[in-house]
Amino acid sequence: MTTDPHAAPAGTPPPGPLQGLRIADFSRVLAGPYASMMLADLGADVIKIESPAGDDTRSWTPPVDRHGIGTYFSSVNRNKRSVVCDLRTGDGLAAARELALGADVVIENFRPGVMARYGLDAATLRARRPDLVYCSITGFGSGGGAHLPGYDLLIQAVGGLMSVTGASDAEPSKVGVALVDVITGQNAVVGIMAALRSRESSGEGQLVEVNLLSSLLSALVSQAASTLATGQAPQRMGNAHPSIAPYETLAAADGPLAVAVGTDRQFAALARTLGVPELATDARFGSNPARVAHRDELKELLEDRLGRRTAAQWAAALNREGVPAGKVNSIAEALALAEELGLDPIVDTGQGPGRRSSRQVANPIRMSRTPVRYRLPPPQLGEHSGARFDSSAAPAAMTRK
Repeated sequence: MTTDPHAAPAGTPPPGPLQGLRIADFSRVLAGPYASMMLADLGADVIKIESPAGDDTRSWTPPVDRHGIGTYFSSVNRNKRSVVCDLRTGDGLAAARELALGADVVIENFRPGVMARYGLDAATLRARRPDLVYCSITGFGSGGGAHLPGYDLLIQAVGGLMSVTGASDAEPSKVGVALVDVITGQNAVVGIMAALRSRESSGEGQLVEVNLLSSLLSALVSQAASTLATGQAPQRMGNAHPSIAPYETLAAADGPLAVAVGTDRQFAALARTLGVPELATDARFGSNPARVAHRDELKELLEDRLGRRTAAQWAAALNREGVPAGKVNSIAEALALAEELGLDPIVDTGQGPGRRSSRQVANPIRMSRTPVRYRLPPPQLGEHSGARFDSSAAPAAMTRK
């Protein structure tokens, strides 16, 4: 076996794949901070530039962690350094401009026109730094919707997601988390990485624009495709699926059981496990189109059998037969399940001398050679103001526990 002369010493994790990348992050709340945290987890040095009042979510409390930092803020701001720059003052604006011009990437999510007012817009900065990648995140784009505020609830409403979420006999409902912000943050990461890849060959940066409404419309996938193909608006169906049955929650003895049958083979296994194998050969249920057409009859028959055991008992029995099924977990139960499956869902960014403990959900990306690393806990407001932002000032990496 040969030895790699460039390999790190035994026990020393290799640098993150984005080590050496500097990001000036002017964003706040969720979509932008989520994007910059994903990049920071992969090794980028993210400088979070905040106003004297701080990111809005610092005050979105309770709950707070043991250090008094709001959990909303801490969920998307690890691995960053916080610097306060008051853009209303000459010194603050000069400091912010220096940080932006010294970065590889700038991320911002102000309303269109705000950054231009301070000379921090893409055109002004890229005139001096043509290789700068500038990512602008908005609610409704920079055209006709530039004046509209981009809040996740609003986007879920006007973007159609609420129209297909909730029970058919109840009012439209939002998703239980700011999902559009998260999706938009992921799109921002993809756009930034693509622009950086392009820069490697061209030497030129570019403006990357993502917005919440377009991100949601893209994420509507099959529901949007159905609307375009038929001209008909999909309706709310609770937890049922418009094209597959049974693909919904069904009542077991102690609560709901999610059953996701996608094939005739899986349905036959479901019927056999429930003790009613004849359902698989019943003309009403023998194929997926037939099951969709007779979904109400099918649900009644299935729930008659499922009501005899608990959701957990049925989930175990069905999974053994290859039928996708599971009880509806709380978030705590979901984390416990991931732990049981060896996914290591929780990390503590406070590992290391003098670091604040902050338990966080782990980054979902696993890389075999350059793994995600957790270097810093979510920062206190202005914690790193006055630091020298050169390569020697970059925080030492911390390995995942």
